[in-house]
Amino acid sequence: MAMTESTMLPLGTAAPDFSLPEVVMGHIVTLADFADKKALLVMFICQHCPFVKHVAQQLARLGQDYGPQGVGLLAISANSIQTHPMDAPEHLKAMSRDLGFNFPYCYDASQSVAKAYTAACTPDFFLFDSDLRLAYRGQLDDSRPGNDKPVTGQDLRAALDAVLAGQPVSSEQKPSIGCNIKWAPGNEPGY
Repeated sequence: MAMTESTMLPLGTAAPDFSLPEVVMGHIVTLADFADKKALLVMFICQHCPFVKHVAQQLARLGQDYGPQGVGLLAISANSIQTHPMDAPEHLKAMSRDLGFNFPYCYDASQSVAKAYTAACTPDFFLFDSDLRLAYRGQLDDSRPGNDKPVTGQDLRAALDAVLAGQPVSSEQKPSIGCNIKWAPGNEPGY
């Protein structure tokens, strides 16, 4: 199982704009949809990745715990379905329903949104404050498939709690680790 680390986009970066189709209901989701939120958590995930499967229940719980507190949450899959057909929108839709996601799950067919966010792996997390400035871009927690550490979401939850409390998030952030995003042939980013 190959492991890829997140790129660690500079803190303070403005959230890149996007307009993506949501896989369950089919409507378009944009950055502007989250303008009134206290924070925005953008998660690059997919259906097939063992790292995502390992934390999937915790991702659903994040939505249940933080959505009611005014956090906007968004999951995006950017994997090429040419090479990984299990990440096609119909499989993402089933994943969303099976896990009870209460947040939109979008498919980035062009992979342009993943590139704009410098997403590199699944899962890859980007937490923005109420001004849509990057406050956290690190791991969910120290748990990985096979390391016997519990999936708690500790690192990301601490960042979410700090943003909601109007407190600074520690700049000591560990990169997320997971499977690399499956870029379409010839579409690999330069980062």
